[in-house]
Amino acid sequence: MNDTHAFLIIIISGFITILLRFIPFFAFRKKRPDFIIYLGKVLPFATMSMLLVYCLRKTNFLESPYGIPEIIASFTVIALHIWKRNTLLSIVAGTAIYMYLVN
Repeated sequence: MNDTHAFLIIIISGFITILLRFIPFFAFRKKRPDFIIYLGKVLPFATMSMLLVYCLRKTNFLESPYGIPEIIASFTVIALHIWKRNTLLSIVAGTAIYMYLVN
């Protein structure tokens, strides 16, 4: 595979991804059905819960360090998000604290 072929694959994949993300906005431009409004309210919490389970799935709370870095980082993310309501700040700070604690 040459560079041009790889470049075209990346461009086409990016275009299709953007297109798939914008289709709902075009499809429901005039009036959003009730189930779309419901999904807009429920899915962010479901996604964050799934990410929390995914991140903590291999944490061993019975052996040292007993999941303490994960717990501290998780509480940092939660506290910062409640305090500042800034998702990017919460995620970056939680990641930085976790990396500091494990190294």
